[in-house]
Amino acid sequence: MKQLLTGKTAIITGASQGIGRATADLFAAEGANVVLTATHQDGIDEAVQAITAAGGSAIGMVADSADPASPGIVFAKAIARFGQVNIMINNAGIGDMTAIEDTTDEHMEKIVQINYLGVFRYCREAARHFMTRNEGVIVNVSSVNGDLPLCGVAYTSTKGAVNTLTKNIAIRFAGTGIRCNAVAPGETDTPMNAARKTGGLPGGGTMQRLLELYTNPEPNATQPIDQANAILYLASDMGRAVTGRVLTVDNGAWM
Repeated sequence: MKQLLTGKTAIITGASQGIGRATADLFAAEGANVVLTATHQDGIDEAVQAITAAGGSAIGMVADSADPASPGIVFAKAIARFGQVNIMINNAGIGDMTAIEDTTDEHMEKIVQINYLGVFRYCREAARHFMTRNEGVIVNVSSVNGDLPLCGVAYTSTKGAVNTLTKNIAIRFAGTGIRCNAVAPGETDTPMNAARKTGGLPGGGTMQRLLELYTNPEPNATQPIDQANAILYLASDMGRAVTGRVLTVDNGAWM
């Protein structure tokens, strides 16, 4: 069977674990050159080594999505190595369960810088790069919280903003060769979700009780590969007629 991403180069942020790592592995298996970013060198090194050992093409670098200089540096390195970038996957983000009354300005700023402004900056860098060829795909990893905001006020606000950003970019490039979509994961078996369950995310308490009250406890959590498959669909020619959409992948738990 033909690989879906042969000859493509994809940047994937937050790619050392969880959904980002599953996406990097899948994209490499589908023939893409993958450029992985994360905030810890050891995680990036392990991911790149595993991909190359399996016959894939990958490079990795430490990059903080909260750093305004990060997108330019990452794109420059990707272009220097692979010539151009075809796909931008904005996956990096941090979780939060802090209720409104306990959210400080400093905490809100931290979450916004990583979960929203980082996504915005990478989207802007991608758009400028794609416009020179009238070709390219952006997929943002949002959350079911962007529509049903049951986690922390900072986290849910940024995910709602990412959904709106995604649609705005799609409108800007409607009718061109540039597409922008988002995947909205529900509960997924990742380190972030494990931390939420054990009270390891900021906040907890109040919003955790509401989350459990207003979601369906019956469906099993999705796996990172479930989210990666959805991202692949939107990033590849399988989704070539799809833009401006937020695809929920949650086993029906947030209906």
